Amino acid sequence: MPSPGEPPRAVLRSETLIVLALSLGASGVSALISFIGSLTRPGALKEQAATLNGSYAPGRPWLDLSWQLFGIATALVPVVLVAHLLLREGSGLRAIGFDRTRPWPDLGRGALVAAGIGSAGLAFYLAARASGFNLTVVPESLPDVWWKYPVLVLSAIQNSVVEEVVVVGYLLRRLGQLGWTPMAALVASSVLRGSYHLYQGVGGFIGNMVMGVVFVLLYRRWGRVGPLVVAHALLDIVAFVGYGLLAGKVGWLPTV
Repeated sequence: MPSPGEPPRAVLRSETLIVLALSLGASGVSALISFIGSLTRPGALKEQAATLNGSYAPGRPWLDLSWQLFGIATALVPVVLVAHLLLREGSGLRAIGFDRTRPWPDLGRGALVAAGIGSAGLAFYLAARASGFNLTVVPESLPDVWWKYPVLVLSAIQNSVVEEVVVVGYLLRRLGQLGWTPMAALVASSVLRGSYHLYQGVGGFIGNMVMGVVFVLLYRRWGRVGPLVVAHALLDIVAFVGYGLLAGKVGWLPTV
């Protein structure tokens, strides 16, 4: 039986499917289709590019900037929906630890997690690509304009907020309310995280699935997605900005 003030399970199940269909569940299907396309395209996977942040209007910087900001803003709509659904329970995003009550612990823990995962993740990507299991990931291919790096930072923050709020905080909460075991919920969250990175290749799927396991365990330990948002944002900022600064200038960083 649902707790007092908690919607019936049928409602929770429907709303969870709707949230995923409007966000990262749909991204998982899109990534699968993209990966099938890459597999059936002539040439090795590592000779193909998976571009994360590209131009929407080449040669028209102000229009491009408008599209970039529009894309970032609209991608956050599922987070607003999650906040609305959690407010219905009387808690809001603080129920999953996404608030400003513990900023310094969140920042500190997030930085430590990013430092631990970052180097291992890069090494795994390079190995997966060299083995032919991954496309060449191009974190950014934006033109050299004044807004390039601010947009990359905003994109990184948007990615981290959407993924950690939806795939960790919200999904684990809902699956628990629906009676899923902790192990089943961990597997579901981790596989979902891997699925929407499949467009990068098998390495992207496995690497992000492992990261998903770590993030679920940390969330259960700390009871907050705040540190995970910080960690994810730092990882993406370093990847996006670092690629923009180093691509073509160092030999160990693959380019297409």
